Amino acid sequence: MTQPIAATRADVPDVIALLARIWEEYGFIWEPETEFPDLFRFDEHYAPPHGAFWVVRDAGQLVGSIGVERVDATTAEIHRLYLDAHLRGRGLGRALVEEVLAWCRANAFTRLVLWSDTRFEHSHRLYRRLGFTQLRERTVPNDPNASREYRFERDV
Repeated sequence: MTQPIAATRADVPDVIALLARIWEEYGFIWEPETEFPDLFRFDEHYAPPHGAFWVVRDAGQLVGSIGVERVDATTAEIHRLYLDAHLRGRGLGRALVEEVLAWCRANAFTRLVLWSDTRFEHSHRLYRRLGFTQLRERTVPNDPNASREYRFERDV
């Protein structure tokens, strides 16, 4: 297993394959263009200076991902933190979030935020252990899965 590595637009098909596995695991409706528009416009969201993106590969297969995007001059937002099911609870999620925190510090962000589907309980435990506070809940508009999400925030 490797550590997180910086990703590029060329990694998007493998990230989408990872997300397809997770959507199947949860029984979600699969509409990638609706669910992940940022991945289809990767450079607008994750190429410098907009943000950054990392992946984890195991024996060549992409098994984890995380992105971060500038919200404003002091705030950044985590997107696309996903791990294959058999790798959860092994420290990879923490390593991915630590990459984002390091990027935030290097780019003078003082606040990190994210939205997470209410069904992703493993992620919520990780966020709380890393000092995030759960603040509120929303229903995602125009979402084929009628997702509800929690808002998490923390100081960098």
